Order: sequence, then C-alpha cells, then structure tokens
Amino acid sequence: MYQNTLKLIVTLEHRRPAESLPPQLDSLFLQLTADPIARNAYEIEDMIWEIWTDHPEPFAAAMMNNAIAAVAEKRYDTAENIFTELVAARPDWSEAWNKRATLYYMLGRDQDSVRDIHRTLELEPRHFGALSGFAQICLRAGDRGSALVAFETALRINPHLNLVQEAVVELNQSYPSYLH
Repeated sequence: MYQNTLKLIVTLEHRRPAESLPPQLDSLFLQLTADPIARNAYEIEDMIWEIWTDHPEPFAAAMMNNAIAAVAEKRYDTAENIFTELVAARPDWSEAWNKRATLYYMLGRDQDSVRDIHRTLELEPRHFGALSGFAQICLRAGDRGSALVAFETALRINPHLNLVQEAVVELNQSYPSYLH
C-alpha cells in the first residue's frame, strides 16, 4: 500500500479535487502559494482546514465535531466508530478519511492510516496534512526517500509549513543522494 500511495503522490499535480469540494478552496490554495512572505498564510491555512472539516449537512458536521472531541478526550474507540460511520455515509468527504487516518497514525496502525491517506489524496490531492502524515509514517518505517517526496509535495502545495521545511532540510543534509 505504501508504494501505491507514493505513486499517487507523484501524480497529484495532474489530479483534480473531487467535485464535492467547495470551489472557494481553489482561490485559497492560489493565495497560499502566491505569497512567499506568508503575510496571511496561517489565516488562509486555517480557512482551508475549516472548509475541509465542515460539511453542508449539519448532522455530518456535528458528527465530525463529536469525533474530534472524542480524540481530544482520548476516547479513541468512540472516535474511530464515528469516523467509520462518516466515511461509510459520506465516502466523498476527504476530511473524514483524513481524520480517521490521523487517529490510526496516533494508534500506531500505520497500514490503516496509509489506506485512509490514500483515499484522502484521491479526493483532495492538495491535502498537505495527509501528505505530511504519510511522510511521518514513512519516517517511522525508515523510508526517508519516500518521506522526502511526500514532504516536498506538501511544500509545493503549502510552502509555509515550517516543520515540514525543517524536515526537508534535515533529510537533504542527512541523505544528499536523494537530491540526484
């Protein structure tokens, strides 16, 4: 599954987001990459996360909020059940997949996390959070080359991810052969 997701990542710039995603995301992503100084980058990033996490159906949005609260309260079984209901009921909601992937990562269930990251990126190829999560899983597995590919892809989408920038610098310094 890791290799399939890596193959997906290297083709992301040629993929279109799911039609179910709000069109205002397009302009937010353009703004995010257009401002190299990051004057408003964090505000734009927050707006993107808010749009991803929200849902036009109030019940689905409430379920998402309940699942996020369950994760914060370390009620992981409850959170997993809610996220699983959400991806079953709303299979085109990329953030439901991403949140469950994050939960799986926290629980050390990397294969499950990668499966959900893959689906997230199929629906929302600009999901810099999912890309960063995949990179972290690759690092945990000792696959620095794949981590670097995922981190660099995330930075092309959102060049203002400071921790990701630092990780790329560190990976390039430790493994300069990946530059060639």
